[in-house]
Amino acid sequence: MTTTTKNRASLEYEQKLSTVVSFLETVFKADEQLPSLGSDLIDNSIWYKSLDYQTRESWSRSRRVVCKVEYGVKGTNIRFIVTSIPTNKIAPGELYTQKYCPRGEMENRFKEQQLELFSDRTSTHTFAGNQLRLWFSSIAYVLMNALRSQCLAKTELETAQVGTIRTKLLKLGALITVSARRILIAISSSSPSKHIFAAAYRCLKMLPNTA
Repeated sequence: MTTTTKNRASLEYEQKLSTVVSFLETVFKADEQLPSLGSDLIDNSIWYKSLDYQTRESWSRSRRVVCKVEYGVKGTNIRFIVTSIPTNKIAPGELYTQKYCPRGEMENRFKEQQLELFSDRTSTHTFAGNQLRLWFSSIAYVLMNALRSQCLAKTELETAQVGTIRTKLLKLGALITVSARRILIAISSSSPSKHIFAAAYRCLKMLPNTA
C-alpha cells in the first residue's frame, strides 16, 4: 500500500514538473537547467494513507498507522504515526496536519523554554526559589515570543528559535553609553545582524504603550 502511494506521489510530481518545464521551454531556450528551475516553481506532492499494522511481538493488536508520503526534487520522504483515532472520525491528512503537527510544534516550544531559557534550572534548596526561577524563565519566554512575532516579522529571524535569537541578536558586543537623557548602544558597523537589530528597534518604537 505504501509503495502504491509512493508511486502516485511520484507520478503527480513528475506530471506537475513536466507541465512547468514544457511552459518554460516556450519562453526560454531549451536547457538542461530548466527542470531545476521548474522544481523551484512547484510544491512537493504529498499523499496521506491509513493502514492497519501490527508488530510480531511488541503490539498486542493491530493499530491504525497514518502514512505521509512526500515526493519532491530531493526524492521521497515517508513518515508514519500511530493513532488510536478511528478512520471514520478523522481523515489521515487532517489527522497529520491538524493533530500531529500542532502537537509536535507545541512540544518544540516546551523544549525551547527548557533548553534555551533554562526553565529546568530548579536546583535551589527552597520551593520559593525554584518557583521564582521558573517565573523568570516563563516571563523571558513571553518576552522573546513577543519580540519574535511583533518585531522580527519579515526578517530572517521571524521563525528562529529562542537560542538563535539570543545568539544573533542579543549577545552582541556593543559600547553602551548612559546619560541623563538616553542610553546609546553602539554596535560594530561590521555586525552581520545590525540590519535585523535596527528593524527590531523600529518595530519596538511603534508598539503601543499599554502602561
